[in-house]
Amino acid sequence: MNLNPIDIGIIVSFLVITFIIGFSTTHSSGKNKEEFFLGGRSMPWWLLGFSMVATTFSVDTPNLVTNLVRTGGVSSNWSWWAMLPGGMLTVFLYANLWRRSEVLTDIEFYELRYSGKLATFLRKFRTVFIGLFFTIISIANITLALIKVCGVVLNFSPILTIVIAMGITTAFSAAGGLKGVLLSDMLLFVLAMIASVVSAIFVVNLPEIGGLSTMIQKLAQSPENVNKMGIVSFGSVSDFISMFLIPISLVWWSVWYAGAEPGGGSFVAQRMLAAKDENHAVKATLFFNILHYSIRPWPWMLVALASLVLYPNHEALVLALKGVVPEHQIGADVAYSLMINKIPHGWLGLVITSMVAAYVSTLSTLLNLSSGYFVNDLYVRFINPAASSKKQVFVGRFVTVVIAVLSAVFSLFLNNALDVFQFLLSFGAGTGLIFMLRWFWWRINALSELIAMISAFVFSIYFTFVHQHIFPNVEISWAFSLVLQTILVTICWVVAAYLGPKTDKDTLIKFYKKTKPAGYGWNYVIKLAKEENIDVEVSKKSLLKKSVFAAFCGTVMIYSILFLSGEFIYGRTLSGILYSLLFVATFYLTLYMMKNIRKDINK
Repeated sequence: MNLNPIDIGIIVSFLVITFIIGFSTTHSSGKNKEEFFLGGRSMPWWLLGFSMVATTFSVDTPNLVTNLVRTGGVSSNWSWWAMLPGGMLTVFLYANLWRRSEVLTDIEFYELRYSGKLATFLRKFRTVFIGLFFTIISIANITLALIKVCGVVLNFSPILTIVIAMGITTAFSAAGGLKGVLLSDMLLFVLAMIASVVSAIFVVNLPEIGGLSTMIQKLAQSPENVNKMGIVSFGSVSDFISMFLIPISLVWWSVWYAGAEPGGGSFVAQRMLAAKDENHAVKATLFFNILHYSIRPWPWMLVALASLVLYPNHEALVLALKGVVPEHQIGADVAYSLMINKIPHGWLGLVITSMVAAYVSTLSTLLNLSSGYFVNDLYVRFINPAASSKKQVFVGRFVTVVIAVLSAVFSLFLNNALDVFQFLLSFGAGTGLIFMLRWFWWRINALSELIAMISAFVFSIYFTFVHQHIFPNVEISWAFSLVLQTILVTICWVVAAYLGPKTDKDTLIKFYKKTKPAGYGWNYVIKLAKEENIDVEVSKKSLLKKSVFAAFCGTVMIYSILFLSGEFIYGRTLSGILYSLLFVATFYLTLYMMKNIRKDINK
């Protein structure tokens, strides 16, 4: 579709405003690395919450959700919905701990928590592993999604898309630092959500679709599509186990994935560390989880369901995109771009702008975060400890550009967002529990973390690429490989925790005094401190129980919003009302627990 002057005006205006916001903070962000990477640790909860959810709302997210719905149904989204319990534990257990640690990055944590050469090596290894390898894959994945959107809607070549979108984002990210990212993120998220709702309204009411009730009736004519509409799949026992039971019982505590890390991490940890205080860190992560899991998904899923009416199979997609998108890149994910292409001019400009906004928000965060790793955890720590503040900021800006270029090149070799998403999930399977327990169990050491990362990488490569060639007759589903890998990786790091070198007692005591984790896992360290006549403030054991219960209440609250929205959309009013009552009850219970926990902490 060719854009008219109104569409073009909307897109250009957005890019100009984003550019201005980014460069408006250049002076303040350039003072030192704490200003550049953490906004001076003075950011309010609402701005941080908007930024977290804007970062997870990337241009590839609607494509990924569309892919999931078209191939496995709405219930396939449990592969990421299942991460919510871990996110709520971050709210009530880990937000306070991260803010108290006062590290600049979550990788700096390693030398705060562990001791010796292994802790030093782990910090270097993780910087390259996450700051380079993982970041490049993540950026390349979202760039692939933008390439597909711009190819379908604007007829842009991949190179042109990369030059414009990545060029502008890299420029303002390198100039404005985290503060510029945060300010633009709020605008980007509001714009993206408005456009998502507008897209769903227009698409569902297309003449070929006939409105929401008609669309549901058309889908109901096919047993396969009836199953695809279910929030929890009951099509078969295997589907129920793989799409719901395994994710909800496993993913939230076992899998490390950027933005949904058990125990917090990456850009979520960065936002918590940038908060004004602990209370702002808690509120920011709660706000983020509500928006991320309960507010965003349904507009995308409605567009995906509507696409099943117009393009019921892969052949229909290929026919519609023949000569527009290379056939090897045509998958279920391109259906979202096809559907929004039917939106009228003016509104189309807004929707395309929102897709670009989603890309910009995620890319700017990943670039800022990875450059922070290289500056704080590699350059200043090991290469040039005496570097001036200006030199550190300069290096951060240089690394930002390098990461962007490498990611752009790699994006040209990718084909499918879902494949990358599943690989990234398997890439961290089995490591999640150690990221949760390292705050609460003194015995976890640097070797156990290193073994967890290496074994997860090895097993993910094996199950993804090697197993099918060695045992072609023994098929292992992605969900089952996740279970096997989690078991194997957990065994590896637990053995390493007992057999590896212990963290020295001075480091353990210092860490406990600084972060004050609750629970029984630090009794040994408290005993050591008393023997050394070191005064430590012992956290209340009840705080751990209260925090876990609050996380449970918050999880039920957010899931109830997700379910009640679906019930009302599908016209099931009675069950929608019941979920609404559940939401009200858990909402007030969650607020009560928050106040109760804060009161205990402040005593």
